Amino acid sequence: MAVSTLIYNTFIRRNSIFVGTILFGAFAFEIGFDSAVDKYWDKLNAGKQWKDIKHNYITSDE
Repeated sequence: MAVSTLIYNTFIRRNSIFVGTILFGAFAFEIGFDSAVDKYWDKLNAGKQWKDIKHNYITSDE
């Protein structure tokens, strides 16, 4: 019961803090989810993406 009281008094009691907590949580979740999906996509399509094959098509003029 003490934990629920602490959470209520810290995050939910004031509306401005509650809304800020929700916005921060959504922003953090978006960054984490986006990073995880990008890593999964890169692993699934390794060798097929432009960043993996561009050295075959771009020549150096030096």
